[in-house]
Amino acid sequence: MINAIVAFIEYLGTAVVLLGLFVYIYARATPYKDFALIAHDNVAVAVTLAGAVLGFTLPLVAAIYFTHSLLEMIVWAAITCVVQLGVLLALRSQAKRIEEGHIASAVMVASFSIAVGLLNAVSISS
Repeated sequence: MINAIVAFIEYLGTAVVLLGLFVYIYARATPYKDFALIAHDNVAVAVTLAGAVLGFTLPLVAAIYFTHSLLEMIVWAAITCVVQLGVLLALRSQAKRIEEGHIASAVMVASFSIAVGLLNAVSISS
């Protein structure tokens, strides 16, 4: 039982740190200041960031479930981060509209982030 608790703490702690690191990297990669805009009630930026967080977290969950070591989970998290940054880069043309608060653009980008994250997650299991 104690080993299970230690493993839980290790995986959860590592996952939370990786998620925080991803959010930091993603926010630095966007051409606008995510948290400042969210603080000023820019829902479009919040939706886009939420989609990226889910697009990162879903594969991280799969990595925790399917991998056999913390190191392997961390490697998959790094791959997932690169994939999500790729989505951001591919849809960069929507950045100005998102910064201006256009929800439709944000929903589209968030949807692609989540969809690619789901594909990424299922690919980890194969």
